[in-house]
Amino acid sequence: MATLLSAAGRAAGLERMSTRPIPSTGEALPVVGIGTWQTFDVGHAPADRGPLAEVLRLFLEAGGKVVDSSPMYGRAEEVSGDLIAALGARDRAFLATKVWTQGREAGIAQMRNSMRLMRAGPTIDLIQVHNLVDWRTHLATLRAWKDAGTVRYIGITHYTESAFDELARIMREESIDFVQLPYSVGVRGAEDRLLPLAAERGVAVIVNRPFEGGDLFRSVRRHPLPALAAELDCTSWAQLFLKFILAHPAVSCVIPGTGKVEHLIDNVGAGHGRLPDSAQRRRLLRAIQAL
Repeated sequence: MATLLSAAGRAAGLERMSTRPIPSTGEALPVVGIGTWQTFDVGHAPADRGPLAEVLRLFLEAGGKVVDSSPMYGRAEEVSGDLIAALGARDRAFLATKVWTQGREAGIAQMRNSMRLMRAGPTIDLIQVHNLVDWRTHLATLRAWKDAGTVRYIGITHYTESAFDELARIMREESIDFVQLPYSVGVRGAEDRLLPLAAERGVAVIVNRPFEGGDLFRSVRRHPLPALAAELDCTSWAQLFLKFILAHPAVSCVIPGTGKVEHLIDNVGAGHGRLPDSAQRRRLLRAIQAL
């Protein structure tokens, strides 16, 4: 697979990452995406946008597709849309954004603006109801948009475990394609209920906050990698954290946010090689708890 990459991509150590099927259609989705919260909220200066353009270029070259944003993320929708358009890569990207407002008309206006900012064209790949804000209203609109071909997939999101009861209820009662939720080595509430429910209901899972806002790195930065890393083809803590998540078969994609090339290369490295089995996952948790 590496021969499909450019010389620059091979020099960066990139390989094309593995994929998983979206349950509702079978469409292949690369397992590592990019979240744009904070990192893509920048101005027009080349010094701000240049590194992000290189991040996206290498991400797409490694087989990445999912670029996740929201109106809540400042200028992130505009920046990601502009850069993907400049790369001529709309057909290679899976554009995901959210609706984050109250009321039908306000929701429609916001979603149309998001599509414009992200340069999605007549059809965007995924729109999610952000943090369940007025979700009944927006899901009704999104179902109509899906029927009309304006959006390909619809979903719901939240970033805290306190919302899991409501997420579970919606997943049981509504027809959705995606759920986005927090899951990590330290935030594992989704394991007992939501991930099995997603598998049962045929709902794709996007995992946000895989590094717990950077807290995981602060807890391990002075410690060497455990011996387990070599067994899993990992060269960093980031890859171990991401592979722990991807080892769950219900997870479709994880979306770490980054604006740095070196972090992007590290993250997409979790998209190939061996994943931990249940015993190795327990060993990793014990190793982290012992630090």
